[in-house]
Amino acid sequence: MYESISVYHVDFSASSLFVSKFGVIRTFFFLPDNEVNAMSRSHPLQSQLFPPYAAALCGGAGLLLLLLALCRTAGLSDAPSRLPVGLCLVLLCALAAGLLFYEDRRPGAALFALLPIGLALFLRALCLEHVTYDYRDFLSGWASFFRENGGWAAVALPKGNYNVPYLYFLAAISYLPVRDLYLIKLFSMLFDVLLAWGGYRLVRRLSVPGSYRPCAAFCILLLLPTVVLNGAYWAQCDSIYGALCLHALSSALDRRPVGSVVLLALAFSFKLQTVFLMPLWGALWFAGRVRFRDLLLFPATYVLTIVPALFLGKPLGDILGVYFGQAAEYSDYLTLNAPSLYALIPYGAEVDTTLAARLGILAAFLFTVSILLWLLLRRGRLTDRALFTAGAAFAVGIPLLLPHMHDRYFFLADTITLCWACLDRRRGIPAAILVQVASLGAYHAYLMLRYAFPMAWGSLMLLATLIWTLFCLYQEWRHGEGGPVRRRRPPAV
Repeated sequence: MYESISVYHVDFSASSLFVSKFGVIRTFFFLPDNEVNAMSRSHPLQSQLFPPYAAALCGGAGLLLLLLALCRTAGLSDAPSRLPVGLCLVLLCALAAGLLFYEDRRPGAALFALLPIGLALFLRALCLEHVTYDYRDFLSGWASFFRENGGWAAVALPKGNYNVPYLYFLAAISYLPVRDLYLIKLFSMLFDVLLAWGGYRLVRRLSVPGSYRPCAAFCILLLLPTVVLNGAYWAQCDSIYGALCLHALSSALDRRPVGSVVLLALAFSFKLQTVFLMPLWGALWFAGRVRFRDLLLFPATYVLTIVPALFLGKPLGDILGVYFGQAAEYSDYLTLNAPSLYALIPYGAEVDTTLAARLGILAAFLFTVSILLWLLLRRGRLTDRALFTAGAAFAVGIPLLLPHMHDRYFFLADTITLCWACLDRRRGIPAAILVQVASLGAYHAYLMLRYAFPMAWGSLMLLATLIWTLFCLYQEWRHGEGGPVRRRRPPAV
């Protein structure tokens, strides 16, 4: 029976590690997975990894934060919306806690998670009243259009530049007696929870059994600044395709190719930015994780998403032309406050926009093909970790090289690198921090109408992240699933 455990020359006794209310934090961030599991299996106080009193304290604090969020909704400017919005927050809290308990059957984990869940909902409740230019100039008008033109019948009319699945949502909420601003934000908040669930599944797939890293990913994703700001503050919906992409990647690595391709197609039907991660399915095909006939489900699923719009009378050309229209709408700008490589061009410099855009597209194409070719040549030794790291490289590198990128287009990179940080502190945390800071700089430029720092700095951060990710990809391939083996002091017996 273990009396103490020595890790990295630091001695944590049973009384200080397990009984301390900080034991869980130490387990999350200082102990390797294999040693956490060894403790859980062999130590008589393994149930104290989540001390009951600390779990109850965190659960109570989480419920208090939820109560504060409900108090905030009671003061919303639209009185008829107060009760429905409050009920939705309660349901979101129940959904988040329920999903976590469904995936991780340890009650202590769910109780501890109530604290970050409550905090996440409280922060979002504070953002509900905020109106951005995107909502005022676009979303508000679209929602009013659906209310005034028969709800579902208005789907057939040429309004909005989003693909039809999001138009279905706008048609559905047009019948509800709740302010459109709140409903749009609540819809994104629902997918914030599903995004955290996707992060949990992805990290669990790449962690050893019994690890607490998936729980950490779930909680931190809910509190990630760009995730909180994107939906609850900005009224954007990037969490929809982000959640579907994380679930698709998790399913692919979990040897569920059919569900993976279907989820990827659903993500693409909501947002074109899904293409940043789509090349990874080529590598999954090379590695035998996905069959060619499974890939055929992608166009089939996409067709199914547009069938309701066709039945409602929307022309096929209007549906298929949405993404082409989005790409052409901002073709005069090399970057729209995005920290892409084009942010390195000095302000006011004379540049041939068309030529520069073509060079960026060519660079992104060559980058993608090069990574896929490298993975193809090494397909016999590709581990799940290597494939995941390749996905991170695509999510960072493709929008970094492409022209016409918007400020929110690194959302997928934000979430994937956060999952990487939960999986591998040494490699993932630097990438997650650099990507998050670069993305927040872009968010700040739009939301505050001023730059927190030169956008070129964000571009350099992302370039450094890409180089680091490619280096780590090589290391993952070279050393295998767990990376290079380190010598650790054995536990004292």
